[in-house]
Amino acid sequence: MEKNTNNENQMSRGLKSRHVQLMALGGTIGTGLFLGAGQSIHLAGPSIIIAYVIAGVACFFLMRALGELLLSNTNSVSFIEFINKYLGERTGFVAGWTYWFCWIAIAMAEVTAAGLYMKFWFPGLPQWVTAAFLILILFLLNSITVSAFGETEFWFALIKVVAIVALIIVGIILVLMHYKTSVGYAQVSNLYSHGFFAHGASGFVLSFQMVLFSFAGIEMIGMTASETQDPQKIIPKCINEVPTRIIIFYVGSLLALMCIFPWQYISANSSPFVQVFSNIGIKSAAAIINFVVLTAAASSCNSAIFTTGRMLFSLTDKSQNKFAKKLGTLSKRHIPANAILFSTIVIAISVVLNILMPEGVFELVSSIATTCFLFVWSLIVITHYEYRRSLTPEQTSKLTFKMPWFPYSDFFVVGFMVFVAFVLIFKMQTLVALIGSIIWLLILYGFKVLSDKHKERKEVDD
Repeated sequence: MEKNTNNENQMSRGLKSRHVQLMALGGTIGTGLFLGAGQSIHLAGPSIIIAYVIAGVACFFLMRALGELLLSNTNSVSFIEFINKYLGERTGFVAGWTYWFCWIAIAMAEVTAAGLYMKFWFPGLPQWVTAAFLILILFLLNSITVSAFGETEFWFALIKVVAIVALIIVGIILVLMHYKTSVGYAQVSNLYSHGFFAHGASGFVLSFQMVLFSFAGIEMIGMTASETQDPQKIIPKCINEVPTRIIIFYVGSLLALMCIFPWQYISANSSPFVQVFSNIGIKSAAAIINFVVLTAAASSCNSAIFTTGRMLFSLTDKSQNKFAKKLGTLSKRHIPANAILFSTIVIAISVVLNILMPEGVFELVSSIATTCFLFVWSLIVITHYEYRRSLTPEQTSKLTFKMPWFPYSDFFVVGFMVFVAFVLIFKMQTLVALIGSIIWLLILYGFKVLSDKHKERKEVDD
């Protein structure tokens, strides 16, 4: 492809190893943990730890499949190019625009959340002011160089990681001190003395929806290969380390929470981090956590602008349409500036919608978006399976970053995604999101079929 060989239309390789590692790590550590962990614990109890380990294993295999694809062609702008090649252009079209939509919706929800977080310090500040300011700043950072984005995301992610590490260290110290809390003592027996499962097997199974969606964004490494310094070295290193670290951070922080507080005393309606820090005497706990979740929202929006810009560039770089051609070109700094601008404008619609539309619409759209991740992740693994099947035994033997236990690992990931999709049926909100996702995918596929037929008729007429 022209963009892979023409230096003028080739991405700048400005992302360092620490950028890529913290991007993938920070992209999956967000409000789902800092604010949503209470609900997960309330539903599954200490068994939530097992759910995170199982989901973490599935995500590790997903990343290994993605890594093998990326290293087969490190000039690919996105993993959608591999889906196009091995599963067909129609599937690639649906996957690409679905992934773009996922991150647009998530960004809209996150900038709205940022406006709510700022009200903690400035109650009279309109939400749209925060949203508009955040979008503008992040757009400018993404428009400078890819390294500017990487550096911003590095520090955003670092704040979240430091907060979690601090909690884990505090948890260990309090358990060793046998610290007295308002509901007992900090001790390991809090994990099992009140029952390991909160609501039996049903609560454990239902928790997988929240658990897996906490990992949304882990595949972002698939958007960085063409802009990473020495991808043959950095990509495998990041993929091998990041999933393990995510499991440690999630499992470690949840273990700390439930050792300090018996799980049944952790509220489902507020951040368990606030509860823990408040009960150990840190009066400003709410302000600290509010700052962290504000950072998490900004980080997610930053990742969304980066990802949607690259995805839009990937989707339009071969188009014959004049407008699409502009989106599929790079700036002098070798970044998809036009695609970033267009995606940012779409995200900025949230500033208006934030005033005009009820909150429930945002929740529904973001729920549909996160549900669509199941579809995208499954396609990545199926694409990997087809890629490996296309190789000769000699080519397979030369691979330096093989998927462990292929093809059973691929089967496990797809089976796990189907299982989570099945779990979505049992709650009304997630069922509506699942149905909405299916409708979205069918609309995209139908549009692509009609577009292809129109193109064929036009070629015949010419």
